[in-house]
Amino acid sequence: MAGLGEENDAAPNQAVSVVDYKTLADFEPPMKHKRNKYAFACAILASLISILLGYDFGVMSGANIFIQKDLKISDVQVEILVGTLSLYCLIGSYVAGRTSDWIGRRYTILLAGAIFFAGALLMGFATNYAFLMVGRFVTGIGVGYGLMIAPVYTAELSPASSRGFLTSFPEVFINGGILLGYVSNYAFSKLPLHLGWRLMLGVGAVPSVLLAIGVLAMPESPRWLIMQGRLGEAKSVLDKTSDTKEEAELRLSDIKEAAGIPQDCNDDIVQIQKQTHGEGVWRELLLYPTPAVRHALICAVGIHFFQQATGVDSVVLYSPRIFEKVGITSSNDKLLATMAVGFVKTIFILVATFLLDRIGRRPLLLSSIGGMVLSLATLGLSLTIIEHSDQKLTWAIGLSITMVLVYVAVFSIGMGPITWVYSAEIFPLRLRAQGASIGVATSRFTSGVLSMTFISLYKRITIGGAFFLYAGIATVGFLFFYTCYPETQGKTLEEMEGLFGKMVGWRAEAKKLKLKLPMEVNGDGTSNGQIERQPRLDNEDAIFTPICLSVAYRG
Repeated sequence: MAGLGEENDAAPNQAVSVVDYKTLADFEPPMKHKRNKYAFACAILASLISILLGYDFGVMSGANIFIQKDLKISDVQVEILVGTLSLYCLIGSYVAGRTSDWIGRRYTILLAGAIFFAGALLMGFATNYAFLMVGRFVTGIGVGYGLMIAPVYTAELSPASSRGFLTSFPEVFINGGILLGYVSNYAFSKLPLHLGWRLMLGVGAVPSVLLAIGVLAMPESPRWLIMQGRLGEAKSVLDKTSDTKEEAELRLSDIKEAAGIPQDCNDDIVQIQKQTHGEGVWRELLLYPTPAVRHALICAVGIHFFQQATGVDSVVLYSPRIFEKVGITSSNDKLLATMAVGFVKTIFILVATFLLDRIGRRPLLLSSIGGMVLSLATLGLSLTIIEHSDQKLTWAIGLSITMVLVYVAVFSIGMGPITWVYSAEIFPLRLRAQGASIGVATSRFTSGVLSMTFISLYKRITIGGAFFLYAGIATVGFLFFYTCYPETQGKTLEEMEGLFGKMVGWRAEAKKLKLKLPMEVNGDGTSNGQIERQPRLDNEDAIFTPICLSVAYRG
């Protein structure tokens, strides 16, 4: 090997010799992997359930105005009608974790669509408030199922290189559904009062039929298949959904290790001794968690709580009332302004999907919630000025509308999609479905409380005071995320446990993971003495960290 490097004679006990091979290829930019089209298509099909969820949230913002007029219900009854859906989701998300471990991720998506179909028909044919609440209950169960299962399925199917992009699809489709709900409000608002709101709610059953057809073309999650001992099917799915053959083999090896299957076991069907339907998982997750699991659980619960506690559902569900407080009195103009909210929200969630795997979760999350603090505080200030002014202040009205749009934009570019991506990828395989369902339960409970109290809240502390309160909560969330949340971009789902375990000291562990790159050895266990260039750098490391070389060793 003369001429290629020199062995350091001053260190005779050194296990390996450092050799630096530099060729022209070392200075070329890394090749970008093309998007896996099969995984892309599967993520779209799985995310169709999210259109149903978003549609129900969006359509109720305008439908509740017409329902209140037609059924002669009070503001408190409107709050209950709007907010209880999120509380009913608690039941759906709790049961969905167990169901998905039992019948699989794919058929759980189908079940969610069937439940939602029944709920939409019940609401569309409701003749009174009680009947409407029954339909709302059934729909809430379906929403809970869908919110939990869509991100989990997509995360387990996606290759690491595009997991953030693909796992954000459910949030994209939720926002698309919200926009469709707003459009439905405007389109059916011209119909007779008793017919308009029923069509708004009943039309939501139509996409369920398309979802049922789409599920037939979807594969099962490879991680669920392996947990059932169905290695042959899992290999086939991994080969189709991975960027390369090598990545498929690596993903298979990681999942087999997590499932307790020997690496040399290559049978199509294997016997799994471990419990595979959720038994004992809740005990491990809640009663006796490891430090890594406890850290992941706190992060999942925290990010779902702050996503909702900062007021996004209050804006989505009560946009017409907020614009009425701004000074817009025409029902037609209020619905048009609400459509603008849905349009901006959808556009910026699309932007976010292309940034998640480029910029990373943590920078987007912190930037997003920082923007939310500023927009909420400014919105609270402008609404307070309008409320205490005897004259029509055009500039304050314009500022208020702008800040509503800015708020939903910065929310959608970070806080919205990252919540689902992050909570779906940080739990170990054996705890993933139940861990995600706890996150969804936190989200829906918080959303339910805020949705059921928003009208009463702004009547008590004024509309401006409500948004000042949300700004304060967002500030606490920023500090919490900055302190406790590690970056997960580019890590495989099985590598996540190494990042978690220290709420405040995770940065040191993250640096160790970046520097601890595997070393190649010969078949006899000795090192080949060569250095491999194997950096795995997050975006901020690519900017601030010099290129590092480490000895390749695999023990």
